[in-house]
Amino acid sequence: MFPIDRNRKLPTTIKTCTLVAVGAAIACLGVTGCTTQVQSEPPTAIQAETASARGNPEVQSVTVVENLEHPWGLTWLPDGSILITERSGQLRIVREGVLDPTPIAGVPEVFAQSQGGLLDIALHPNFADNRLVYFTYAYGNNSANRTRIARATFDGSSLSNWQVIFEVSQTKSRGQHFGSRLLWLPDGTLLASIGDGGNPPVELEGEFIRQQAQNLSSHLGKIIRINDDGSIPSDNPLVNDAQAAPEVWSYGHRNIQGLAFDAIANRVWATEHGARGGDEVNWVKAGENYGWPVATHSREYSGGLISPETSLPGMVDPKVIWTPSIAPSGLAVYSGTFPEWQGNLFAGGLVSQDVRRIALDESGNVLNEEAIAIGQRVRDVRQGPDGMLYVLTDASNGQLIRLEPVDR
Repeated sequence: MFPIDRNRKLPTTIKTCTLVAVGAAIACLGVTGCTTQVQSEPPTAIQAETASARGNPEVQSVTVVENLEHPWGLTWLPDGSILITERSGQLRIVREGVLDPTPIAGVPEVFAQSQGGLLDIALHPNFADNRLVYFTYAYGNNSANRTRIARATFDGSSLSNWQVIFEVSQTKSRGQHFGSRLLWLPDGTLLASIGDGGNPPVELEGEFIRQQAQNLSSHLGKIIRINDDGSIPSDNPLVNDAQAAPEVWSYGHRNIQGLAFDAIANRVWATEHGARGGDEVNWVKAGENYGWPVATHSREYSGGLISPETSLPGMVDPKVIWTPSIAPSGLAVYSGTFPEWQGNLFAGGLVSQDVRRIALDESGNVLNEEAIAIGQRVRDVRQGPDGMLYVLTDASNGQLIRLEPVDR
C-alpha cells in the first residue's frame, strides 16, 4: 500500500466508486448497419449486455500521489517504487508513497506537442539483472516527427546508455497518433503499438496518412514486434514478405493506446481510438488485418462516412465498439485481489472519465460491461504487485489513484 505524497501534507483522498451497468446502446448508438448479434469468434459488433452490479465488490479510489504533469505510463520496480512518465518529457519516481520532486536524469529531449512526448514505459523481463528500462516517445519537430523506442540503464537514481532500438520508418507532420503502448510477450519479444499518423488533412505520399495503416511496407497503423535489442524475430508473420516491413505483427489499426496480455488464455488485447465514435476492443493476433480505415464504425469528425464498410472479408471485426467514443487509453487484464474480476479487461476512458470493466467468456466474447467512475481523464490502467488496480489521470495536476476494496 502506498499513502498520499507526504511532501504535500494532504490527507489521503478516498472516494467510493460506483459500478454502473452499461447498456447495449453503447455498442451501436448512432452506427449505421451495426449488428448486436453475438457470433462465434470473431463477432461482427458485439453489444455489451446489460449487467447487474450485484455480486461485484464495492471499491473506493484512493489518491496515491498528485502533482504529475500529464502522466502517461507507469511501471513498478522490484523494491516497490513506481516509475511514471510525464508527456512533457520527465521521468518521475514514487518511493514509499512519496513523489520525488526531482525528475530522474538521463531522458533526452522529446517532441512534446499535442499528443506527442515521453509516452510509455516498461521494464525488461530480466530487469533485476540488467537494469534495462524501455520507453516510447515522439521525436522530431512539427513538420517531421516519428515514434521511437529506446532503452536505458537505470541505477536507482538516473538513466544512462540511452539507446534507440527502433524508430518508425517514415516521418510525419503534426502531433497526432503516436500509439506507443509497450507489451512484453512470454517469449521475451516486445510489442509496440504505432499510430496511423493523424487525421485529415494530414497527408503522406499524396493521400491521407491514415491509409498507411493498410500499407504493409509502412510502420504506421501497426503493432510491431521486435527483440529486446531491436532486432527482428525470425518468426514474425510477414518476415518473409518482401513487400512488408519485417517488424509488422498486425495492421489496420488507427491509434492503439491500450495493450495487455492475458497470461491464462494466452491472448493479446488492445483498445483503439476511433475518430467520431467507433472506438474498439480487439483480440489481436499475429498477421491479421483489423480494417482501419477501409472497414470501420467510426465517422469523420465532420460527420461523414470514413468508409461505407463496417466489415470486410479477410479483416477482423472488433469485440466491442464504443459509439459515442470513450477515448480508450490504458488496459489491464485482471488477476489480482478480487475473485469476481479474474480475467476481466479494465479499459481507461479519457472522454468517459471512467474505467470500463469488461467480462469475457472462455472464447473471448464479451459477456457484460460496467463503468467505474473516476471523474477525471484516465490515461493508463495497470494492476500493481499488491493485486490492486492503479489509474493515471491525464491532467496538468495528474494523479495516481488506487482502486481498493471497501471494508474487506
